[in-house]
Amino acid sequence: MAKPPRGLLKTIRIIDAFSEWTGRVFRWLVLPLVFALTYEVIARYAFHAPTVWAFDLSYMLYGSHFMLGAGYCLLRQGHIRTDVFYGKWTPRRQGWVDSVCYLLLFFPGMIFFFLASWDSALHSFTIREVSDASSWRPFIYPFKMVVPLTALLLMIQGVSEFLKSFYAALRGEWL
Repeated sequence: MAKPPRGLLKTIRIIDAFSEWTGRVFRWLVLPLVFALTYEVIARYAFHAPTVWAFDLSYMLYGSHFMLGAGYCLLRQGHIRTDVFYGKWTPRRQGWVDSVCYLLLFFPGMIFFFLASWDSALHSFTIREVSDASSWRPFIYPFKMVVPLTALLLMIQGVSEFLKSFYAALRGEWL
């Protein structure tokens, strides 16, 4: 078969490298989460001195880690797929199904997710929103900014995945 266009390969490689990099950066959010929870457990059970900040910090760090890793997960094909059918299809059919689903479901959903979360995050930033979950009352607007950033990272990686699937639909082989 003919070689894929260089521009297509370059675009896919740049986007995939970016998603790989973000996955490597955001994975480090696990360390402060582990340290905070370890400190909380030791303080609570060994010294009978629970903290007021551990709950808020843990849900913000875990939520951020989970959300910001979604683009990397898409790059690594880690999202749910109905493999009972999909695995038996030819690369051409897989490519067509993926391409259509990216265009009709994924991108419109991510655009809606971005726009809805951007309004909420911007409002939270404007009023300098704080958490009411504890007496510590940390700023929550940085955490709310994670949601539109996640949608943006997913859309960026979605472009690469769409290009790969459209190529498979046309050529009958995956890049």
